[in-house]
Amino acid sequence: MTLYPQRVAENLLPLSISGELFEALKEWYFTERTEDHEVATESCELCDQEQLRYHFEIENKNTRKRLWVGSSCILRFNVAVFENGLVLDKKSAEKKLNKHIAKMRLDACVTSLKTLSEKENNPILVNALDYYQKNKCLTPKFAFVVFWRLDSQRIDYHPSFFKISLKRDSHKKDLANMSIDRVHLIWKALSPSQRKMAIKFGHTAPST
Repeated sequence: MTLYPQRVAENLLPLSISGELFEALKEWYFTERTEDHEVATESCELCDQEQLRYHFEIENKNTRKRLWVGSSCILRFNVAVFENGLVLDKKSAEKKLNKHIAKMRLDACVTSLKTLSEKENNPILVNALDYYQKNKCLTPKFAFVVFWRLDSQRIDYHPSFFKISLKRDSHKKDLANMSIDRVHLIWKALSPSQRKMAIKFGHTAPST
């Protein structure tokens, strides 16, 4: 047995009925509980991987013991993920876990926006918060103001967690007319296809 599955067995078997790892894994399922620690400082209680930001809780259906693990371990070891009482296949399970991550990222963005709005009496920020809560994305102009003020207030945030909408022609025009420093500020929030669009508009990618 290699070191990796050995660590998993050492963490899992004492909390399970079966003494064999493959069978013991069948006793566990995802409880739907998640936790965002805001910084990547946690460890997976199944494989001991470090620097996790997101925890997913799994429970043993027999012993009722619980572990906080990374989503990759749920998929790697085929821990049961349910939907409407049925166990999902691996692809569907991954999709569901990714939805949980997207929800935690959305919540983190809303928290950053609320913190910023409380610090600054700025109607633009209030409107940006309302827009984001309603549409789950920001316009290019909103994104620039939000990121600029978050940086100024030294509020921790992840630009890549935010989504930017370019569906409307007016939003595309706003991006096209933006100065390069503003485009670079919101660059990490742009999707790969949106970055290609920005380059098509004459912008360049950040050097770093």
